[in-house]
Amino acid sequence: MTASRWDVIGIGESSVDEVYRLPGAPGPNAKLRISSRQIRYGGQVATTLATCASLGLRAAFLGTAGDDDHAYGLCQALEHRGVDTTLLVRRPAQHRHAIVLVNEHTGDRTVLWERDDRLSLAADEVPRAMIESARLLHVDDVDVDAAVVAAGIARQAEIPVTSDIDHVSDRTRALIAAVSVPIFAEHIPSRLTGESDPERALRRIRNRHEGMLCVTLGARGAMLLDGNQLYRVPAPSVHAVDATGAGDVFRGAFICALLRGDSPVDILRFANAAAAFSCTREGALDSVPSKQEVEEFLHR
Repeated sequence: MTASRWDVIGIGESSVDEVYRLPGAPGPNAKLRISSRQIRYGGQVATTLATCASLGLRAAFLGTAGDDDHAYGLCQALEHRGVDTTLLVRRPAQHRHAIVLVNEHTGDRTVLWERDDRLSLAADEVPRAMIESARLLHVDDVDVDAAVVAAGIARQAEIPVTSDIDHVSDRTRALIAAVSVPIFAEHIPSRLTGESDPERALRRIRNRHEGMLCVTLGARGAMLLDGNQLYRVPAPSVHAVDATGAGDVFRGAFICALLRGDSPVDILRFANAAAAFSCTREGALDSVPSKQEVEEFLHR
């Protein structure tokens, strides 16, 4: 059997973030003095891949990138963290960017984003050979049609597929069916099922999906349904500086633990620890911990 070229390939979002730290939460008619302003790099799949690379996996980013200076800066930041960006295709457009408002007291954030349609990855642009050269595929719900096709290729090759699903559209159910391990943002299972309780919501989704089902619960940790067995692991308590990218770091650590064959509880413990640790740092890519940092944090 030919050795895999990469441990994980990711298809989905990357972003240039203009981060404003504020002394409180923006509200109706609020006027808040900006404490600091920085340009940082992130995005759902980009941050997940950076986490995978930081934890020792061979990670590659497949998709599109703009042709502006910020896009080049993003690629350099990813490469510096060990992510292969040679599979990214340049498009004549400004790269996806976001304004991120961070409450410096709680770490909570508000994200305002914009993405040029020319950055979309079409389903017929997904390279089968590249997908089949990985041990695992990770997708999000940004270019859903491309993600569904890529997941289908991976599943045919018996390659596991994880996901980052954080909004509901008319293609969400097709994406869930295509991946082998859906990982949901906290609000998604209830939106899909009408069940406010996350356990009941996951069990409803179980009727349509036989794989492991995971939902992140923010500061409360995460929940995973494996068969009919439910696992719930609380998150470590930290002083949160910035929660940007924490869910993406969770997914990267989840992938690492999954590929090394950890038990469901240990997968959640490791992923929770990585995500919690990331909240003690500012930014998305800049908050990604090393394997040593996560292990030390787990055993503190």
